[in-house]
Amino acid sequence: MAIQAPFPVDAKLSAVAVGYRNQAYIADQVLPRATVPSRLFKWWEYPVDESFNVTDTKVGRTGRTNEIEFRAEEREGSVDDHGLEDPIPQEDIDIGATVGYDPRTHATERLTDYIALGREVRAARLLFNPAVYPAGNKIQLATAADRWDDPSSDPVDDILVGLDACLVRPNIGVLGQKVWSKLRRHPKIAKAINANSGDEAVATRRAVADLLELEDIIVGQSRLNTARKGQPAALSQVWGNHASFIYRNRNFSFRAPDFTFAATAQWGDKVAGSRPDADIGLRGGERVRMGESVRELVIAGYAGYLIQDAVS
Repeated sequence: MAIQAPFPVDAKLSAVAVGYRNQAYIADQVLPRATVPSRLFKWWEYPVDESFNVTDTKVGRTGRTNEIEFRAEEREGSVDDHGLEDPIPQEDIDIGATVGYDPRTHATERLTDYIALGREVRAARLLFNPAVYPAGNKIQLATAADRWDDPSSDPVDDILVGLDACLVRPNIGVLGQKVWSKLRRHPKIAKAINANSGDEAVATRRAVADLLELEDIIVGQSRLNTARKGQPAALSQVWGNHASFIYRNRNFSFRAPDFTFAATAQWGDKVAGSRPDADIGLRGGERVRMGESVRELVIAGYAGYLIQDAVS
């Protein structure tokens, strides 16, 4: 059912918002979107121990079949609205029409990119937050000798130990570009992949994923400006110095007894539209708005492993 609101939604601009993709962003790959029926939503969380209990299944010739009762806790959540607007003077719209350029479409693309960058930052902060992982599912490489930019370190062992620590084995690795650049050139990675003495080599994501028996290695390349408004730009990597290995279920649903390390609850579709605004400049103009209603959250912390400060 469409979400009713007084803001006029433009199908053309909404299509731009839905179809726009910045290849540097990985949030949708890491935290798959799952639709929810309303702003407030619920899901069931099942106790970990039930999946590993051994029960007596033997039935006597005239005896009663043993029973088990499945337990679950109901969890609640709500989506947050994320949106931005861009005021466009009518003069820009009129001039654009003479040369086949629609500034409203361009504004929608830019707004979509800003919204996506904000989501990327939220995703990285969630995935690299040690508080969402159980005590045995995280490690901090505290000394420079342990970090992967030191050739004497052992990233293969660090990762394999982490994968084995998870109750549900992760199927993807999530790393920032800085971490990936060091990992793919590490001599122990080269040695393990090429079965040689560890001479210099540059490994591919596919080769490292196969080595670790993962579906994929996903690398975040996006940057953000951390400087205060009006100050010179200070760009830093969104995905920083950490690495996380998680179980990702692309088909996760809040409506089914299912699990994934983390997911994105999405209510409705991305929306975009424009409305007249007489207070833009002397001749007025149009105000373009783009947004979405989502919430990123961890579903099963035991299905992930965090390596903090993987590189210096």
